[in-house]
Amino acid sequence: MNDTAQSFLTPRGMPWALLAWIVLLSALFAQVEIQIEGPHGWAAALPTWRLTAIPSLQLLFCGREITGYHVFVFTFMLAAFHLPVVFNGRFSLQIEARIIGSLMLFWILEDVLWFVLNPAYGLARLTPQAAPWHPHWAFGVPVDYLAFPVIGAALIVISFRQPRLAGQTEKKSK
Repeated sequence: MNDTAQSFLTPRGMPWALLAWIVLLSALFAQVEIQIEGPHGWAAALPTWRLTAIPSLQLLFCGREITGYHVFVFTFMLAAFHLPVVFNGRFSLQIEARIIGSLMLFWILEDVLWFVLNPAYGLARLTPQAAPWHPHWAFGVPVDYLAFPVIGAALIVISFRQPRLAGQTEKKSK
């Protein structure tokens, strides 16, 4: 099979297209979660198992209660974001950084949009009192909202950097 696929995006357009795609996916998935959870955030009213007595596992969930719903949703999205690796049959640390960074941005945008688009909430109810499933807050927002975008964006930026070839030198100004 001849692999002659050509990118329809310029190298400069790729990061912006990726960001637009992440925003679209986040908005769509926020709507899915709004339909599933309604006004009950963090699967509070869903018939799912819950783990609260294992602090070391709760680190994975940033101190939140671990629910079966979230374990499977997070695992599903991790697998879905890795689908291009399966399609291409190629893995690299560069692609993994892009996937993990994209996933981090996806989850934060999805969570913010859950509040924005949910008729039972709105941004005004993004507070520790109305959203107790966010246990750690700083500067009026969940700590995740500060850390994940920075780490995710850094991973994506790193993933788009072109590796230097051996022997390549910087242009020196005269």
